Amino acid sequence: MKLGQLASTARDLFTAKLVYGDPVERDGTVVIPAAAVFGGGGGGAGDTEAVPVREGAGFGVLARPAGAFVVRGGAVTWVPAADVTRLGLAAAVVGLATVLARRVKS
Repeated sequence: MKLGQLASTARDLFTAKLVYGDPVERDGTVVIPAAAVFGGGGGGAGDTEAVPVREGAGFGVLARPAGAFVVRGGAVTWVPAADVTRLGLAAAVVGLATVLARRVKS
């Protein structure tokens, strides 16, 4: 595969379909899943006397769930993939445990 073909393939890969999943409709509610997608790549070519033409390229993609848009009754809400309330509660418990552990040591 030539560098131009690889670049074209990579460009076609990074589309909205990679970020947003197919909408799912049930009982009048539409859920559109979304992902955070990161990617990068590079390539090059060289011409030396020993080897006339050398080419190489590569790229990578990392995707993780971000959440979903929920459309219900004409209103759109964002539901994050991580439960922020649960994370906040865990942080509060760890903070309280740290304070109590320091008091016990004193």
